[in-house]
Amino acid sequence: MAEGSLLELDSVTVRFGGIVALSGISFAAKAGEITGLIGPNGAGKTTIFNCISRLYTFSEGEITFCGHRLSRMPAHAMARIGVGRTFQNLALFNSMSVAENIMVGAHSRTNAGFLASSLWLSGVAAEEREVARRTDELIDFMELGPVASRKVMELTFATRKRVELARALAGQPSLLLLDEPAAGLNHEEVETLASIILQIRDRRGVSILLVEHHMNLVMRVSDHIIALDFGRKIADGPPKEVRDNADVMRAYLGTAR
Repeated sequence: MAEGSLLELDSVTVRFGGIVALSGISFAAKAGEITGLIGPNGAGKTTIFNCISRLYTFSEGEITFCGHRLSRMPAHAMARIGVGRTFQNLALFNSMSVAENIMVGAHSRTNAGFLASSLWLSGVAAEEREVARRTDELIDFMELGPVASRKVMELTFATRKRVELARALAGQPSLLLLDEPAAGLNHEEVETLASIILQIRDRRGVSILLVEHHMNLVMRVSDHIIALDFGRKIADGPPKEVRDNADVMRAYLGTAR
């Protein structure tokens, strides 16, 4: 891997039957940075996330994360090696409390198996104390204290978004994949989200790969941006450079300025 890179895609291609969803995509996301991934609907952004998460199998190329070749790894191993994710459609347990949802994320990094946990064998108590500590810390970080014991189904959409972020962070990822976190939020809520994303990077040291249609948010928080169109990379660079790129303007507006 290139120096400073946390994640690298090398000529990744994905085909669904005769449809090419990704065509030879290559880029790197550096440790300690927020990397934005933009493009019109159908450009291939979520397909990249699903490849990194191992929900999709890529036809060609390789994805490398912290020295791990992901083509050789199953989906259930992603949390353990340090990849966390949120989804476009919230994937929370609505009948469980905020704290219980966050604890589910924390348990993705525990070592005790089902039998050891059921019988409360040696080491389980210490792991559970750590899960509780991590959960309490994230409830404080996400300012979820007033609703920690409430069921997720009772909360506003914006608050549930924060719960999902907390649950993803509970797995202690070194890379967090954020899939359209601003979708469905109003202007004030997007401002709050921007602050949270920057704090996740700056205070928690978590690198972020961000897929988002809210261009103002992407341009404000990203250190680096990759632009896609029809499964191909059309730009790769700092936010201002990508924003002013003729191919990017053509993809979004139909014509360059």
